[in-house]
Amino acid sequence: MSQGPLVVRWGDWTLPELQAGTVTRARVRLENVGTVPWRGAIFLAYHWLDDHGNAIVWDGIRTTLPPLAPGERATVEPRVRAPIPPGRYRLALDLVAEHRAWFSELGSAVAAREVTVVPRDAKTTAELPTWVEPAPDWEQRVAAAHAEGYAVVAGAIDWRRGLLRRVPRALEPYRPGPGRVPGFSHALVCPSVVAGTSLERLADVAGLPAFAAPQEEPWLYDGRIVLRARPDRR
Repeated sequence: MSQGPLVVRWGDWTLPELQAGTVTRARVRLENVGTVPWRGAIFLAYHWLDDHGNAIVWDGIRTTLPPLAPGERATVEPRVRAPIPPGRYRLALDLVAEHRAWFSELGSAVAAREVTVVPRDAKTTAELPTWVEPAPDWEQRVAAAHAEGYAVVAGAIDWRRGLLRRVPRALEPYRPGPGRVPGFSHALVCPSVVAGTSLERLADVAGLPAFAAPQEEPWLYDGRIVLRARPDRR
């Protein structure tokens, strides 16, 4: 056991089954075995590591701890978001003195175990106007992205109007493309959304329902996920 001002002793902890990209609650018993009280910006968080110990997610969700003097114990139920994609990971619980250091960087031990993250399984909906139809592989690609862990999945628009009529300028960013666009900076048009996920509605884009990307849930834009818009059928 390390000695110093900021040291934690881990007790028993439990973790329910984790679906990729989702948030659940663990249950953790811990003790302040350092020399100073825990007050203020001391949080329980976590790291997700691969088989080689490399960080997949370093800054996990923070959970506030109750004030604990040296020698005091508490049971905490931290929120834990599973990584993307499903697979085998190592979850390492750690404490952090915010803006100072992780306890593990100061010599305190983490509480770690191997975890199997399973595919996300949830009902989904997509707001599609009657004049918009999915490409033949749209449903398959969307289902695979949701199973990978994404709560919101959006893609490109194939504007199928007369050959002499140009694609609306507003749809230029949504042309079908070769793959995923990390940090896609435009509204998400006609996205598929996991039930229970709320999105901010924006002004329509070329008559198509548009939404802001969520801040608290994982989302994806993929130019290979294509909807075919046939505005002449409106």
